[in-house]
Amino acid sequence: MKQIPTTLMLIMLPLVAVADLRIFACEPEWDALAEEIGQAHVNSSSATNALQDPHYIQARPSLIARVRQADLVICSGAQLEIGWLPLLLQKANNRNVMPGTPGYLDASSLVVRLEATGNVDRSQGDIHPLGNPHVQTDPHNILHIAKALGERMAKLDSDNATIYESGLADFSERWGKAIAGWEARAEVLRGNRAITHHKSWVYLLRWLGIEDVANLEPIAGLPPTATHLSKLVSEFREGGADFIIRSPYQDERPSEWLSERTGIAAILLPLTVGGTEEAVDLFAFFDDIIDRLLGIT
Repeated sequence: MKQIPTTLMLIMLPLVAVADLRIFACEPEWDALAEEIGQAHVNSSSATNALQDPHYIQARPSLIARVRQADLVICSGAQLEIGWLPLLLQKANNRNVMPGTPGYLDASSLVVRLEATGNVDRSQGDIHPLGNPHVQTDPHNILHIAKALGERMAKLDSDNATIYESGLADFSERWGKAIAGWEARAEVLRGNRAITHHKSWVYLLRWLGIEDVANLEPIAGLPPTATHLSKLVSEFREGGADFIIRSPYQDERPSEWLSERTGIAAILLPLTVGGTEEAVDLFAFFDDIIDRLLGIT
């Protein structure tokens, strides 16, 4: 095998070297979105994976190191990460990615948050006063956030601004066509009724025209109890719901127990990219959600 001369390698180096924009995403959906827009020009990673509850993770030293090196931090916000993100930011001591700087992007603040309330106390459980943070389950929200993310990436890495602008335009075109396809396929779901494990699905249900009729959790964030599940059996034994939805990191036993006693189909949906074997990227994430919902109707 012939070796490439050193001088030729030096000439080729500028052609293959890529200036990375280092992005720390709190959740997999924002990691995936950054890669859709920036492709090889971003070095992006997620603090959490789809099998973790994003409310509760540890501020590990490896995460602190990644925040310290980041050019941009993007998180869902609305206090979803309140238990660990402030500590990460404090320990990392990276002034360029603190809230209020160009290096920090609060994704949920870019769309209309549902369920916002100013009156919250601990008796109400895991309630977010700024609104429900799980905005990623409505693809229209993804499109709004993509625009802001692309613009922020171009601002932080101006040398590659045209690349991010082109990536955003390409993604937006493909995403708009995908939304039209998802909505056409899911039209038959409109008017269905869902029991959800946790209030993670309000944006998805609103988008698809599905009614949220009950939750397995007696109080948001608290595990389902035998007493509450028994009440749900009494309420829905004769109908009133079409499916029971849970996410991958939630215990399957309460939904299966209720399903066995009411005949309502229990279904697992990915809450983010990587939540199922099929949900390998943002497009496949929504493909799989629609496929799974249609598979039980």
